Amino acid sequence: MSKPVKDMIASEYGRRFKGVTGAVVVEIRGLNAQATTTMRGSMRAKGIQVAVVKNALARRSFKGGPLGSIEKALVGPSAMLFGPESAIIIAREVVKAATDDKKIVLKGAIFDSEYFDGEDGVKRLSAMPTRAEAQSKIVTLLLSPARNIMGVVKEIQERLEKGESIARV
Repeated sequence: MSKPVKDMIASEYGRRFKGVTGAVVVEIRGLNAQATTTMRGSMRAKGIQVAVVKNALARRSFKGGPLGSIEKALVGPSAMLFGPESAIIIAREVVKAATDDKKIVLKGAIFDSEYFDGEDGVKRLSAMPTRAEAQSKIVTLLLSPARNIMGVVKEIQERLEKGESIARV
């Protein structure tokens, strides 16, 4: 491939992955055309894009950027899955797809400039809570003491309304 063509592909990667901070790298080499099309369609329906990349050109495009540390996964046939959603959601969908089709090889992922290596890394990333899930847990933890206090106050109120006396502790 000539240098101008390589430069054009590298600049296209730079344009396509601009603003992407998280992605998952897989190998889909063993899938036949129908399985690949089905997998791409199911991912597209969830807002996830699948792009087969040329490793050397992708490494050159990502160097120094938020996807720079994913170069370790760019060995052999590689497809990158990315989208507007969090890389955690993408990892969850890819892990589901990989359990359905054993030919999908999980190579690595990147989330907030942190690299997750191999199948174990992608599975570990998929088990993490998303930002919304983490915020929900924090709110629940903050509100639970108030709920307990309100439960005691409500119990005292009900007893007083029934005419029962409240013992001091």
